[in-house]
Amino acid sequence: MSTPELEVQTHPIATRITHWLMALSILILIGSGWRIYNASPIFNFTFPEEITLGGDVEAALALHNDPGVASAIAWHFAAMWLLLVSYLGFMLWNLFSGHFRRDFLPVGPVSFWRDFYAAARFKLDHRLGEYNAVQRVAYWGVLFAVAMMLLSGITIWKPVQTYPLETLFGGFQGARIVHFLFMSAIVLFIVIHVALVILVPKTFVAMTRGRATAKPHKGGA
Repeated sequence: MSTPELEVQTHPIATRITHWLMALSILILIGSGWRIYNASPIFNFTFPEEITLGGDVEAALALHNDPGVASAIAWHFAAMWLLLVSYLGFMLWNLFSGHFRRDFLPVGPVSFWRDFYAAARFKLDHRLGEYNAVQRVAYWGVLFAVAMMLLSGITIWKPVQTYPLETLFGGFQGARIVHFLFMSAIVLFIVIHVALVILVPKTFVAMTRGRATAKPHKGGA
């Protein structure tokens, strides 16, 4: 009886570097963005200050400003540029290396709903290094969400210079809502992504060390 081949997942160094830079910048953007949001909420709630990222609270209070907002804005802009550079690097590398074509395509509504139904019943086969239709749609979705968060964020920052974009988003307040909604979508993706990594820790090994192997198995989404 022949021994089944090991499942293998590999990630080149360019993918790993840009992935982790995007992850870092997005976490900073979320934490600092929540602090900025609290200074001028869009909806009828605010985020606990303990989970936001800002600056010296005592210094801000002494200046009669909202605690940490000025520093939060500085963090936000720094992370924005880091995200922009790493996102463009990630997209260009994976486009020209063929990663997107090999691993994220094709994908369509029939395959998505088939895999989604199987995943909902915990009967979706999982192979290390292969992406099912649900994962493919999720990854395309989060890449789109990052692009929209960047565009809406630039619109909020420079509403006059980006007036056509501001109009497209429905004005300054509309751009803020779009920014918030896509940020929320990214947070949801992160929660699900981390949960799946916990279930299949070999994917974390591949993204940190570049290569991981596992025995063929079934189960998990």
